[in-house]
Amino acid sequence: MAKGDGVSAIARMRHDERVGVERDRIVALFSELGPAGAERLISAAMEDLAVQMSGIEAAAFQGDLSLITMAEDLAQLALQIGLSMLAGVGRDVACCAAAGDGVALAATLARLQRVGARSLMAVWDLQDLRPDPAG
Repeated sequence: MAKGDGVSAIARMRHDERVGVERDRIVALFSELGPAGAERLISAAMEDLAVQMSGIEAAAFQGDLSLITMAEDLAQLALQIGLSMLAGVGRDVACCAAAGDGVALAATLARLQRVGARSLMAVWDLQDLRPDPAG
């Protein structure tokens, strides 16, 4: 584009990252805890992740640096139930906040919300991993 031609280029970002659940981790949870224990753990973790994502966003809005610890906790919890991409985004949020990089923090917070919502939906859709009670 030539300088001064009056045309502005608009970049469009696609936000369609594939999220997934590490099936091996879920299968291991069912093996270690049994079906009822694994389902309780996964349900509680999903609820905690949703609450933490909301808390991180609220803390960021208020400029509260406790969001660093909250994001690190979210990352650990996400790993526990096989959500490695969400864990990575949580760590990225913590790093951006710790570095004081407001622009990067805003971008990673938006990504946390996108990846978080998709990750929770992916876990919710894991009906096929639950053992068949009929055997």
